[in-house]
Amino acid sequence: MASQLEKAEAFKALHESDETFIIPNPWDAGSACMLEKVGFKALATTSNGFANTLGRGDGEVSLDEKLEHCRALASVTEIPINADFENGFADSPEAAAANLLKLAETGLVGGSIEDYTQDTSEIYDFTLAVERIAACAEAVSKLSIPFMLTARAEGLLRGVSDIDDAIKRLQAFEAAGADVLYVPGLKTLDQVKTVLDEISKPINVLAPFMPDTTLDQYADLGVCRISIGGALAHHVNKAALSAARQMMDSGSFNWN
Repeated sequence: MASQLEKAEAFKALHESDETFIIPNPWDAGSACMLEKVGFKALATTSNGFANTLGRGDGEVSLDEKLEHCRALASVTEIPINADFENGFADSPEAAAANLLKLAETGLVGGSIEDYTQDTSEIYDFTLAVERIAACAEAVSKLSIPFMLTARAEGLLRGVSDIDDAIKRLQAFEAAGADVLYVPGLKTLDQVKTVLDEISKPINVLAPFMPDTTLDQYADLGVCRISIGGALAHHVNKAALSAARQMMDSGSFNWN
């Protein structure tokens, strides 16, 4: 089994290479093993996909449940895994940073921190959002492994249609020490290029918002990392639901 240090170094190297890579999102240990066997070089958890396995919605998982989930995925895979760590399960910079260190103890080698809280459905004030990333960056810089911190500007995903504000936040997160920048909700390649032109750190793009865009097109622009969020978990559930309806409605098993 690869050590956490080996996984961390491999993950860091992926972000430093010229390769544009897909980082798909397993929702449990079995799906993580499946995606590793396909040949992906890294994985990322999905908060929505994992919550659904517990019969809950996004944002309804506890910190302890998230940490145990991450520990389970790390224990069955040889490749790096990044966590969708929501808002760090805390509002204050100090608490979010402390929780991120708990995440590092699970064997994962990266984590994404949002500037949005599910508890009140609000985007954090700009200053607080930056302070949170700065505290997280300082905390992980003291680890014995190169833990990759991803900072997420959630506005476009949460109804704030202001790409300039998203870029302002990404620039501040970059200056605060984030290793990767992520603005979910970009819907065109022009928007992606606009973001790329304004920052220097690697960016993550959420692919389901642009389903017709290919890996090569992202690579041509210089995108580093492409994730899919809960889309693959939803796709699997949709197929299972279709099969279940065939059995219930017609007694048919020809979906198999």
